[in-house]
Amino acid sequence: MLYTIILYLHIFSVILAVGPIFVLFPLLNKLKKQIEFEKSIIDLVRFIVRLSKHAGHVLVTTGILLIWLGGWNWLDSWIVMTVLVLMCSIFFMARAFSPAIRKLESGEEGRDVLISKLKRSVIYYVTILLIAMWFMVQKPVLW
Repeated sequence: MLYTIILYLHIFSVILAVGPIFVLFPLLNKLKKQIEFEKSIIDLVRFIVRLSKHAGHVLVTTGILLIWLGGWNWLDSWIVMTVLVLMCSIFFMARAFSPAIRKLESGEEGRDVLISKLKRSVIYYVTILLIAMWFMVQKPVLW
């Protein structure tokens, strides 16, 4: 029963970590076309990034508990690869979103350049998370 509850929390945290990121595409398109709601849109983008980041904390915690309770070996290839991919996503998220959002707010660089950079970052981040999700769902044996 405990394993099932943690599994549902794990799946819910995946939904919260990945799902809202897709909302960034229309928001960034709107930001590119509209200046009048710029502050509100930037605040919403920042909120989505934070939500995804904190859901990632729950995701990792519940994942550790599932491995421990499920009797998985920490050296199974799918676990090692998932951990590596998630470490990359943490590094990527820290370096991709917040600095670009701060520059956008301060007007340091051109809006269009920064919005394009953010869109690329969203695509890369989603790709990284989908790779991690594939390892967790498929559980391939690589070694």
